[in-house]
Amino acid sequence: MGYAMVMGEALIDLLEADVDGEQVYRQAIGGAPLNVAVGVARLGGDARFAGSLSTDILGDRMAAFLHAAGVDGQGVRRVAAPTTLAVTTFDGAEPTFTFYGEPPSYALLTPADLDLPAVAGAAVLYAGSISLLREPFLSAARAAWSAAAPASASVSAAASSAASSPAGVSASGPLRVFDPNVRPTLLPDAAAVDALRDLTEEFFATADLVKLSSADAIALYREHDPAAAAARILALGAGAVVVTCGSRGAHVATSGGATDIPAPLVSAIDATGAGDSVMAALISRLLTEGRPAGLTAWSGHVRFALSVAGLVCERQGGATAMPTPSDLRARWGDL
Repeated sequence: MGYAMVMGEALIDLLEADVDGEQVYRQAIGGAPLNVAVGVARLGGDARFAGSLSTDILGDRMAAFLHAAGVDGQGVRRVAAPTTLAVTTFDGAEPTFTFYGEPPSYALLTPADLDLPAVAGAAVLYAGSISLLREPFLSAARAAWSAAAPASASVSAAASSAASSPAGVSASGPLRVFDPNVRPTLLPDAAAVDALRDLTEEFFATADLVKLSSADAIALYREHDPAAAAARILALGAGAVVVTCGSRGAHVATSGGATDIPAPLVSAIDATGAGDSVMAALISRLLTEGRPAGLTAWSGHVRFALSVAGLVCERQGGATAMPTPSDLRARWGDL
């Protein structure tokens, strides 16, 4: 089993809560890619994180948390900017995020910070989320995506990216997985939405797996039908698309067909990190079983992922809610 290289943001969530009638904010380590990396490690996978952490005390806590979770942090760059804060409010169990900190501490990874042979040697490369909205991280993500491209990729495609594939890339390269993780509070107008759509479609077109939420599909395409959104992304070139739909489960689409997978019944208290746990579970299965052969195999992976997400929703959300295999067995039995 190989390793997953996870690129993106790490930050501090301030989660709205009520304590004895007083509104308070509970500090939690988060950021979608960090959640994914921790989720992969908790499920027994080899996860490596590439991103930027502040040199402040909150950055120290995040670095220590990653280490304690079993995530390899050799790809982390420490930066002088204060740690970005995400103030999180809730409508029921669903979170809304407002971000504070300029420049964002999470988006300061540069292409020069990347270990491109390590990227190319991964079994899975994850990219996506809000870090892509800022430089220099966007250039770093493009460089990594190019380094992970199959050796058979066209010269023109390689030339259009920020870095060429290093020597020694396997014929297949890492499986490339992408999650747009749209945050509407970071998109001030229609032009920003259009720019994000163009950017995400650049990655969709060459991804082996795209995971997005139904809310992402609405934000990007004004599309309320997950099947239509998935079909659009498949047509761009994605190998498989999973659209999560909260308590309704998920829609799975491949070139061989599409289906809906129901979610398990849970008593949700906090959906923070649920979508990230779906991605972590899917990556975990990709690490152990490789590229799925077709819709049936993808559907099995998604059923497992929804069981992971269901358990996350029954806990206080974020990276600390990511379960272990023993947690899953205790809740669901053998999956």
